[in-house]
Amino acid sequence: MLEIVVLYFLTKEIGRLAESKGQKAFRWKLRTVVGWIASEIFGIIVGLMFFTKDNLFSIILVGLAFAVTSYFFIKAQLLKLPNRGLDDDIDNIGHKY
Repeated sequence: MLEIVVLYFLTKEIGRLAESKGQKAFRWKLRTVVGWIASEIFGIIVGLMFFTKDNLFSIILVGLAFAVTSYFFIKAQLLKLPNRGLDDDIDNIGHKY
């Protein structure tokens, strides 16, 4: 349950960042949620390879670590994009002020 609350706030942050970059917020929010879930499942599978089934806490921690890492990868991809207001000078070439 706590994980869903954390994912909600991280998704809101990604949406705000996407809007500031001039991107569609829903697309990046969806990427965040899908990436989180897919990475967490993959992390649980990796955790099962390293730990026994009796060590459930360690397996869940590995899954959570993969999920948080996916969030940071998605955020890094979004931060690489140019900001929305950088092209204003090019649009104003030749205009008198």
